[in-house]
Amino acid sequence: MVLEYLEEMLSGVMFERVKKINNSRFHAFLCKAIRLCEPSSVFVSTGSSEDYEYVRRKALESGEELPARIPGHTVHFDSPLDQARARGDTFILTDEKLPFINTKPRREGLDEVIGLLKGSMRGREMLVGLYSLGPKKSPFQVLAVQVTDSYYVLHSENILYRGAYDEFVRLGEDASFLKFIHSQGVLDEHGGSKNIDKRRIYIDPASETVYSVNTQYGGNSIGLKKLSLRLTMIRALREGWLAEHMCVIGVEGKRGPLYFTGAYPSASGKTSTCMIEKIIGDDIAFIRAFDGEARVVNPEIGIFGIIDGINAKDDPRIWDVLNKPGEVIFSNVLLGEDGEVFWNGSGKAIPARGRNYLGDWWPGKKDEKGNILPASHPNARFTVPLSSLPNLDPRYDDPEGVVVNAIIYGVRDSANVVPLVEAFNWIHGVVTIGASMETERTNAVLGKPGELEFNPFANLDFMSINLGVYIMNHIMFGRRLRSPPKIYGVNYFLSENGKYLTSKEDKKVWLKWIARRVEEEVEAVTTPIGYIPFYSDLKKLFREVLSKEYDVEAYKKQFTVKLDKYAEKAQRILKIYSEIPETPAEVFITLEEQMSRLRRCMQEYGPHLNPLILQ
Repeated sequence: MVLEYLEEMLSGVMFERVKKINNSRFHAFLCKAIRLCEPSSVFVSTGSSEDYEYVRRKALESGEELPARIPGHTVHFDSPLDQARARGDTFILTDEKLPFINTKPRREGLDEVIGLLKGSMRGREMLVGLYSLGPKKSPFQVLAVQVTDSYYVLHSENILYRGAYDEFVRLGEDASFLKFIHSQGVLDEHGGSKNIDKRRIYIDPASETVYSVNTQYGGNSIGLKKLSLRLTMIRALREGWLAEHMCVIGVEGKRGPLYFTGAYPSASGKTSTCMIEKIIGDDIAFIRAFDGEARVVNPEIGIFGIIDGINAKDDPRIWDVLNKPGEVIFSNVLLGEDGEVFWNGSGKAIPARGRNYLGDWWPGKKDEKGNILPASHPNARFTVPLSSLPNLDPRYDDPEGVVVNAIIYGVRDSANVVPLVEAFNWIHGVVTIGASMETERTNAVLGKPGELEFNPFANLDFMSINLGVYIMNHIMFGRRLRSPPKIYGVNYFLSENGKYLTSKEDKKVWLKWIARRVEEEVEAVTTPIGYIPFYSDLKKLFREVLSKEYDVEAYKKQFTVKLDKYAEKAQRILKIYSEIPETPAEVFITLEEQMSRLRRCMQEYGPHLNPLILQ
């Protein structure tokens, strides 16, 4: 019955492609999507170069993308009200109430979003992409199917993910997969989603399906991005692994390459950290335990990154990729009349006229309130394949992954947190660093800039399970490892009188110190919050890595432990978790132990601990 319907609705070529996949669940999903969205035609991509070229061409022909001056570069514009992840329109469909997570009763949510998707693709072509999150034919592989009416969305996913039509064919009925249905909805005269008031991004864990409608912005429409992270997080809990909002980088140690993962909230230094040495991934990490070792892969093969502020001096590697021929999709930048692409902070000459997400633009253009309109949006993006980067690690597609030697959690905190600290052990790191992350709001986040915002594991926005259960999964994961990765906290933004106490380059030294600790080449100073570097070791590393002297006064300012502030923080975090059901006892025990150490130290040294006293 299902195959008969598909044969009726698809062209002969497309039906043969679908029929070749001997998977009844895939056939049923496609049948459901077609009946729901009512497209005039269906295109099923096999991942061939011809199919990828078809999508690129249609993205231009449809006007979803515009050609830029450099060959291979295109520009996409989202609606002015559709420029970022829609927190207020994104819900987990569950009848369970989850702290910090937008939830909606499942039946109510499904009825609403299915009603909005009904007939949404009339007169349009439905596009079907089949992908693998993680290297194909590997134990990390998670298969996914994207259905969309946006050539821009499928073009983006063709850059960001491994095509896996062949895996669906190979596995047949054994193929288990995540499902994504997206429609732009009704479009306005500029080609943007019109009914933003009816924008909905609903995640249904029970069927491992995400529904997205009346939106184009990549974070809301590219299903395999952060939307899939919510689903894989649930799978990871069920199967005993970790799906994390983390970069994966390679750092050269004295005895060979080492691999670190890093979780950073927005505007906390993740992109610049990725570009220091080798990169495997910049955004999401799948971490599994094999033979007592933590191993990691990047489920993606591309970058969907913020372009604001990227310039030739600070970001030479990315800058080069963005200014040479090759496949690049820019979104919500300024496209000059001559085809030149401009964005805020690029250092380029501003075009006299051009087009951005608001329409025609010129220097000095104002909105209805008299405010000067910027040339590009602060959340403007670029999408590129990882293979474009000169520092791509050779093992980025290793089906066995790479060993995780260290896990880094980075925050933006101008007043309280030292630049670098190592946890005493796995549980101490999970609880007092990862689960206790607070980071200052930036202008990109609603609320008062500078205020500390609770963001455990830099993953709160993408959480789909109870936070207490999520932490327990981390604790249990560590118990399956012979020697768990060391855990570190970093803060690149410690300031005094409005000036940063560390330079942009200093993070190169922090990474090398972590590498030395992993290889047991250096000792560390024991403090109530964990281990910090000896001044003598950093002085040596600053000479080796940056060829500059490191002043003892700089060390003292940077690594003075503000015992009172850390104690206040521990108290805040304790209060938060006391209100979260199913929080493991280890969280309360570990935080109480930390507070006890801090109190004892304050009795001896006062509110601030000079690190030089301990060495």
